[in-house]
Amino acid sequence: MLEGKTIAITRSRDDATEFIELAQKNKAYPIPLPTIELVSKGEKIVDEFLESTKKYDPDYSVFMSSKAVKLLFDTAKKVGKFETLQLAVANTMVMSVGPKTTQALENQGIKVNYQPNTFSSVGVGEEFTKIHAVGKKVIVPRSGASTPFLKELLNKIGIDVLEIHLYDVCAFRDTSQWNEFRELFSNNRINGIVFTSASSVRGFFEIMLKDHEEPKLVEILEKIHVVAIGPFTADELKNFKIQNTISEVHTVLGSFETLKEVLLH
Repeated sequence: MLEGKTIAITRSRDDATEFIELAQKNKAYPIPLPTIELVSKGEKIVDEFLESTKKYDPDYSVFMSSKAVKLLFDTAKKVGKFETLQLAVANTMVMSVGPKTTQALENQGIKVNYQPNTFSSVGVGEEFTKIHAVGKKVIVPRSGASTPFLKELLNKIGIDVLEIHLYDVCAFRDTSQWNEFRELFSNNRINGIVFTSASSVRGFFEIMLKDHEEPKLVEILEKIHVVAIGPFTADELKNFKIQNTISEVHTVLGSFETLKEVLLH
């Protein structure tokens, strides 16, 4: 049990429900930290996706986050093109990066054909290798802040990739929700933090550097057990000189279990 421990996750309260439940079950005190917000590229993303599927005629569509799914389909509903979008996606073989994204697609009436065992870009690459997709075309609607890693990986396998950027990411603007965390952090009363994406690492630093000089911030973080949900998040933390443990399973549950292990060690 993690009694008396205070642990944070770089997600909004709505996105952190699973983490909050796990923490409470283990008698820990959870703090959700909304670190990033999505800035949609507007209604044109639906037409851009539909025109691309027409011209490019992809064999597969790959969804890398539930946020991308929700944004694309919600925008389509708003502009009266939901059924057209549904059909365009259903005309491809659909791959989802993990269970949350699969659920989001199913909620929109989309059948998911593939989901990798490892919920990451590497897992998606492994899945494509298994299904022998050399020479096939893949469309990926995603964040403008994502790394070129997936595209490069699939190109190496011999797959053609078209990425459509649906949104950009910026640091969360209303940081009043951070006040409790700020106070506990300054008093060395945070025991662990789970970082859930590379952009959430950047958002965290942008927000916290308003209160602390970077050396001081790094010094406080050195006393805290930091867990990265996956390798890209870990690399971004290393860029800021933050020691961290990578979760073996790249999910919130996996990250929580890793954090629990290091805290109880």
